[in-house]
Amino acid sequence: MEKVWLKRYPADVPAEIDADHYSSLIEVFENAAVRYADQPAFINMGEVMTFRKLEERSRAFAAYLQNELGLKKGDRVALMMPNLLQYPIALFGILRAGMVVVNVNPLYTPRELEHQLNDSGASAIVIVSNFAHTLEKVVFKTQVKHVILTRMGDQLSAAKGTLVNFVVKYIKRLVPKYYLPDAISFRSAIQRGRRLQYVKPDVINSDLAFLQYTGGTTGVAKGAMLTHRNMQANLAQAKAAYAPLLRDGQELVVTALPLYHIFALTVNCLLFIELGGRSLLITNPRDIPGMVKELAKYPFSAMTGVNTLFNALLNNEDFQKLDFSSLRLSVGGGMAVQKAVAERWEKLTGKHLLEGYGLTECSPLVSGNPHDLMHYSGSIGLPVPSTDIRVVDDDGKDVARGEPGELWVKGPQVMLGYWQRPDATDEVLHDGWLATGDIVMVDDEGFIRIIDRKKDMILVSGFNVYPNEIEDVVSQHSKVLECAAIGVPSGASGEAVKICVVRKDASLTKEELLTHCRRHLTGYKVPKIVEFRDELPKSNVGKILRRELRDEQKKTKAANAA
Repeated sequence: MEKVWLKRYPADVPAEIDADHYSSLIEVFENAAVRYADQPAFINMGEVMTFRKLEERSRAFAAYLQNELGLKKGDRVALMMPNLLQYPIALFGILRAGMVVVNVNPLYTPRELEHQLNDSGASAIVIVSNFAHTLEKVVFKTQVKHVILTRMGDQLSAAKGTLVNFVVKYIKRLVPKYYLPDAISFRSAIQRGRRLQYVKPDVINSDLAFLQYTGGTTGVAKGAMLTHRNMQANLAQAKAAYAPLLRDGQELVVTALPLYHIFALTVNCLLFIELGGRSLLITNPRDIPGMVKELAKYPFSAMTGVNTLFNALLNNEDFQKLDFSSLRLSVGGGMAVQKAVAERWEKLTGKHLLEGYGLTECSPLVSGNPHDLMHYSGSIGLPVPSTDIRVVDDDGKDVARGEPGELWVKGPQVMLGYWQRPDATDEVLHDGWLATGDIVMVDDEGFIRIIDRKKDMILVSGFNVYPNEIEDVVSQHSKVLECAAIGVPSGASGEAVKICVVRKDASLTKEELLTHCRRHLTGYKVPKIVEFRDELPKSNVGKILRRELRDEQKKTKAANAA
């Protein structure tokens, strides 16, 4: 298929990017650190860290890893913490030491953590004390030799840091007891690193930068091997797509998505580092009132998030009172942006909520809606520069324009493969093309429209039903807060549609909702089962997990059968 983005992208977006403009992410960072030395890079809990401070502290941490711990180029170092100032220091310290970052979800269970540490072969881990009890249970069963421990407030000013650490541990009791006697403090590591010589490693674009583990929602989590070239190519692609809205050295991006997630890592961290922007780190995005109080202090110009985050903000009265005059860029990803949310966002802020699409295996950005789009498109936009796509049938043959098929992607952002999993790699990589597992179709203007994940598709009497469509319709009901559609076994039709709903208004009834659905959906798509719930299961970034709902359904059926 031709490069469909050529049909529609604005004139200020280049056709191709230079994936080798920088020799490595180290060069990206060091250039920005020189250019924007005394400008703020990150803000967290009121504390500002300039590019100069970030450069000094990350260099000291790199020197500590190289000298004190004796780690070598290519060694894997795990990083397990929410959005704190310690994160970018450790991140760029690891990269500057020529090592590979293994991002770990802090909410992992001991089993999940053990799997990722063993699978990656990490020899060191940087972890915040709140989750040290999880590490304690499994560290002796892994190859981890060095534990570097930090507390929530350790990069804040002395008085504020002491207060934060006291409140977190003794008032909120967010630090369960743990025993890691050989752990060294992150603060101590930086202090010792300042006295050691940092030796810049010989890192080239083809070297690994990240083992970025998939969420595990399709089985055992696998480490996507992302090189320096993969990441900086995607950085350049994101810049090409969105930079026309942004000004070098002047932007402030709200970073509520965790930096250990690939979306925030590339867009909020790497892109805004390269642009000399400030990143407002939100440590606990689930605390919407607390987050809104932070937002009220700063004239933010950019925000990224998932649909559930934007929806939660829109339903907060204090958020509705904020000043949005500085906002220039709003990007949604990670899950489908629902029409009702996009329209409410535009009405409140005066800015379009641009939906993008990506995968961990693509560093992650694959496509996005053009920055000059004047309306909600209901699509994931157009492939970013230097990205080719195909839409294929089950036999790997291209389908006709406008027909549904699986999206395949080729570009400099596509991973090398899965770490130590050649069989899994062969399942998704075909002569440089990545099979995404997403069912899409491309319209006459070249816009890509996600129909659904292959695995989430519901088959009703031989007809394909896509949960995204059901959820989009249900979410447009004014009394619905959140929803998720799944398929459940049905003797009459093979599968039936079940919708799980969190009500915004407790008066919402099943019949009222079904009446709404019948007005907007053909008969076989209308849910047969409606279940009202207090909440829906979500991933660490707020993505609704249909898999968990399906698993619950299977367990309930098995229990009833027994």
